Amino acid sequence: MLQRHRERHRSRRVGWLRAAVLGANDGILSTASLLVGVAAADASHSSLLTAGIAGAVAGAMSMAAGEYVSVSSQADTEQADLARERRELETDDAGERRELMAIYMSRGLSQELAKQVSDELTAHDALAAHARDELGITDFSIARPLQAAAASAASFAVGAALPLVVATLVAVQGALIAIPVTTLLSLAVLGGLAARAGGAPIAIGALRVTFWGALAMAATAAIGELFGTVVS
Repeated sequence: MLQRHRERHRSRRVGWLRAAVLGANDGILSTASLLVGVAAADASHSSLLTAGIAGAVAGAMSMAAGEYVSVSSQADTEQADLARERRELETDDAGERRELMAIYMSRGLSQELAKQVSDELTAHDALAAHARDELGITDFSIARPLQAAAASAASFAVGAALPLVVATLVAVQGALIAIPVTTLLSLAVLGGLAARAGGAPIAIGALRVTFWGALAMAATAAIGELFGTVVS
């Protein structure tokens, strides 16, 4: 009796992992950068918190909308390709079998075995065979707009919460030190965890995200300092 394939692969996480990591990273970095820029402009504590909360809410909604629209476009393309394959299977079954044969032969199967595989997979589920082997569409890679939107919005909100909490607990001038330090630490942890989940080197994942985080906060701090000086 054949056993079910139980081996777990990291590629199965790619759909939600990409959206979640992007959302959390953007939530931490954009909110922290906004807060640092406002704090550098000598804003009041209430103005700092108002800007941070508004930025977090707007950012979460923007991430959700952006992911939904982007992944919906991918889903529309996939559905259009599947509809085309379905029509071709109805009108040219023999030609579609030959197409599968050619695919399997290009991967190293003999003509006889490729024909057998093509015939058996077509009999089992022809559309699934073409979706997987011709179009590259599988159950775990198929576009899921709502899942991506929810993952992005939720992770953005979670990420944005960290600099907001820090901004709540410290004075405006203290925020210029506390927010960058906690943000860079959290970005390093997030980058390392994402790298580990994806099977990449942890140190590289942590370093690349902290580098861009430091650059973003330095830029907004400089703008805030300049703006505050001009206004005052």
